[in-house]
Amino acid sequence: MSKSTTQARPLSPHLQIYRITPTMAMSVAHRITGAALYFGILLFALWLFAAAGSKEQFDFVNALFGSILGRIVIFGYSWVLIHHMLGGIRHLIWDTTHGLEKHTSRQMAIATLVGSIVLTLVIWIAAWVIRGGL
Repeated sequence: MSKSTTQARPLSPHLQIYRITPTMAMSVAHRITGAALYFGILLFALWLFAAAGSKEQFDFVNALFGSILGRIVIFGYSWVLIHHMLGGIRHLIWDTTHGLEKHTSRQMAIATLVGSIVLTLVIWIAAWVIRGGL
């Protein structure tokens, strides 16, 4: 009887050997922002319930959202919303089989991040100007 020899099987590639690219990072960010939108919509629902409730409830929620921490959360939510929207547009473009080249998809990933930051800042600055400051 002969003993069968077993060779060491190669391991599957793991995340440690990959270099993170902008496209990979934006893919992860798109998933994270999608999950964050779920929690942000709960805050919006809280505001709607308070608006439908008593004046005291509405004033409390407005004071909460108007605080520094509340404004930071709302600022973050607005960036998440815009970033996820631009990521969705990027995926929609890919669905039409355009922009799938390596260089183009990398540029689109960077444009998604830069565009979301710029649009968020523009919207908040415009709101600040229209409202007349803090």
